[in-house]
Amino acid sequence: MLEPMGTTPSGVLMGRDKELRLLHETVDDVESARRPVGLVGEPGVGKSALLAATAFHAGSRGFLVVSARGNQSEVDLPFASLHQLVRPLLPRAGRLPDLQRDALLSCFAMGRSDQVNPFFASLALLELLVDAAAERPVLVCLDDLHWMDQPSRDAFAFVTRRAADEHLAVVCTSRPETRDLDDRGIEWVELTGIDESAATALLQTLAPRIPDALRDRVLDRARGNPLALVEFATALESGVPAWTEAADDLPMTARLERAFAVRAETLDLPARALLMVAAVDDGDDIHLALAAASHLHGSPVDLDLAHQAFARGLLVLSDHGYHFSHPLVGSALRHALAPSARRQAHASLAEVLVSEPERAVWHRAEASPGRDGEIAARLEDAAAKATQRGAITSAVTWLRRAAALSPEQPAQASRLLGAAELCFQLGRYAEVDQIKTEVRGMRLHARDRSRLAVLEGVFHDGSTGEPEEVSRLVDLAEEATRTRDLDLAMQLLVGAARRAWWRDPGISIRRRILDAAFAAGPPANDPGLLAIAALAGSPEQSAGVIDHLAAWSPDADSRPDLAGLLGVAAFCSGDFPRALTFLSTPIADLREQGRMSLLAEALAIRSWAEIYLGIFDASRSADEAIRLADETGQSLWAATGRIAVALIESVRGGTVRPGLLGEAERVALQKPVVSASLLAGVQLARGVAELGAERPEEAYSELHRVFVTSDPAYQRVQQVWTVGHLAEAAVRVGRRGEAAAILAEMDELAGFSAATGATVVLEYARAVLADDDSAEASFHRAVDGAGARFPWHRARAELAYGSWLRRSRRIVEARDPLRAARTGFAAAGARVWAMRADAELRATGERGWKPASSARDLLSAQETQIAELAAQGLSNREIGQRLFLSHRTVASHLYRIFPKLGLTSRSQLASVLTDGVPASDH
Repeated sequence: MLEPMGTTPSGVLMGRDKELRLLHETVDDVESARRPVGLVGEPGVGKSALLAATAFHAGSRGFLVVSARGNQSEVDLPFASLHQLVRPLLPRAGRLPDLQRDALLSCFAMGRSDQVNPFFASLALLELLVDAAAERPVLVCLDDLHWMDQPSRDAFAFVTRRAADEHLAVVCTSRPETRDLDDRGIEWVELTGIDESAATALLQTLAPRIPDALRDRVLDRARGNPLALVEFATALESGVPAWTEAADDLPMTARLERAFAVRAETLDLPARALLMVAAVDDGDDIHLALAAASHLHGSPVDLDLAHQAFARGLLVLSDHGYHFSHPLVGSALRHALAPSARRQAHASLAEVLVSEPERAVWHRAEASPGRDGEIAARLEDAAAKATQRGAITSAVTWLRRAAALSPEQPAQASRLLGAAELCFQLGRYAEVDQIKTEVRGMRLHARDRSRLAVLEGVFHDGSTGEPEEVSRLVDLAEEATRTRDLDLAMQLLVGAARRAWWRDPGISIRRRILDAAFAAGPPANDPGLLAIAALAGSPEQSAGVIDHLAAWSPDADSRPDLAGLLGVAAFCSGDFPRALTFLSTPIADLREQGRMSLLAEALAIRSWAEIYLGIFDASRSADEAIRLADETGQSLWAATGRIAVALIESVRGGTVRPGLLGEAERVALQKPVVSASLLAGVQLARGVAELGAERPEEAYSELHRVFVTSDPAYQRVQQVWTVGHLAEAAVRVGRRGEAAAILAEMDELAGFSAATGATVVLEYARAVLADDDSAEASFHRAVDGAGARFPWHRARAELAYGSWLRRSRRIVEARDPLRAARTGFAAAGARVWAMRADAELRATGERGWKPASSARDLLSAQETQIAELAAQGLSNREIGQRLFLSHRTVASHLYRIFPKLGLTSRSQLASVLTDGVPASDH
């Protein structure tokens, strides 16, 4: 095997002492939870050489080294790089839970199912690495990330985000413009050329006989690039020129590619045939490559006949196959091939890939000199299979190639639309727009006109809520209704209604959305219609929505997709108890399927339903929503979760982690989002925190913004759910009249609603703002009314009532509601508010209360979630699968949880979490 590029003949890397120290420390300190290291730099700068040196160092210390190397020819082959990495670990796959094992094996068409679950496949990879690391330390080497297929990169990103917690050493390399693994999980190190003294020493070692003038020229042109020094020195020593005077202005990579191409031109025909095949090969099987080279050459080619390709340092044989000695070799040879020669190489590979039809059809497509309907259809079928396996990126590539080969324009457009729909799933919106522009001028089948209409109106939460954009969606929906395409019409109107929720486009647009939805003619209890009515029309529509929601079974007749829409309808109507019920079905379903992006959305919505009901436990939904939304790149839902956690932290402990609200506000103000809904949540969280901290003036200022029409935080529905806090702050700062006027508006807006959220809040606000003559009756209605069955809401009413009694000098009477409030707040986990109630009690002359300790107060949100699942009897592997963690991470958390709670066994968890006090206090 060749020595790494940029080394001396003795294998010593020159000029890289600092980088080698860092990489060796990453390996040697694997148990100290160091972040993975990424080497980023231009081609030839020595990334692969450093990676090889790190692998050698790890191997000498007893590490298991697993590696994958990107190949430009494999970038469209789904899970090719993942298969490289996991191949030595596959004998362990039998130890995995069935769901994970099947997901992983299906990536390679080795399992019992064609359906790929990418997140469970990623979790399976993590579990295999963790299991191996239990026996000896593991180093993961990922070379040339920029040429790895997207599904594999996604799996590797999943692992790198968790590598430090798992004590895995990970080192990867990439080019600067294509670095794409999560920066939060990797310490990126930029590599530049080696310094002048190291470059001079390297060149002297490699080419000691070249004249000084020529040596100076090489040093000047190489600019410290180790591969350039090696390649130019090799060419000069052999007498083959590496460049000409005319080429001096070319970029460094072009000069290096030319040097490799010149070296290839001197080979015998069998070796050149193998190189031609290798240049377009998307695999690493040397036997297949030799068979294709034989077909291309016209007579048998074996390793002996092709030995020059290896002897000249262009190809390398390894235990697992063959590859180019450096990516630039493949790049050089591909650029040097004439179009006809490239097609011949692809055709030769297609002939020998009889056992791999999808690869064969791709090469046959690349060999086609023009349009070919049969090959286009076969490519479309291959794309459908790739989509089933979760290889969406590969399917996009194949559909676009199928479109290019399609003889008829309607078929071409249909395949392009298929690619655009997949691009939308991937979040590649620029590519969606590009395809839409391309398709608009084509002849379309009737159904494809509808598909284009959907793409014209594609929406995602957080899209602009400008009136003209929302109106355009309604226009498209009305057109779909005229053509009797109900499904399309409802999809567009749900999108329009979502936009109206995030940022109100005005009453006329909201009425248009509702009118169009009813005109489409769905049944009155249709979940889509109910979601549209709640998103665009609530609270005016809430009474009717809630009536229809009551007729649905809690699991929406075992339809998780419908339950999700019903959960949205219930939440936006303020029917928070029913929202929790409906959302439980899709959350369980999405978790089981590993659909993390939709799960993050459902958890974020549920977290706010919990908050509005006074359930202040971040481990229930909010904390996991943040983690999953960050993982899947959904900034809007991550911001929704962060606001929820900030409010929960202010209520439970009074201290909010820095940055939570600031980050959420930054997302809310990003164009084209400008989300009034998020900003209203930020103001509510800040206002509640100020109330808990006994700063009513600041609280009123923060909360009042939600009610100011010109303020970006103005959100008409969330005003209703905020007015209770505003009323409390107003009374304490002498602004009762202002708040009473706002309350009158809220009564007019939602006073007739049967929704729990509106009823509880309005009963409370009316009591707080009542005059002395009617206050007592109003407080009784608030204490015993809609909020009576929710400890937080009843406690708030009791605190306000007891405080009013005390201010009215009815000291003895005040104590009972204040004691009840203190108890209720403590039960709800609202420690800050329990202390407020206690302060009021102390003002009546009562003493002696001490907050009870709680097991949950000692744990983080994730620790609480793990402890609860363990208390239910789930194994570490089952918990890990549920939370997308390895079983080792779960075990580590439990190892820390037990001493925090004073426990000695798993069986004690249930009683401690239920009783709310540490075992040591029993």
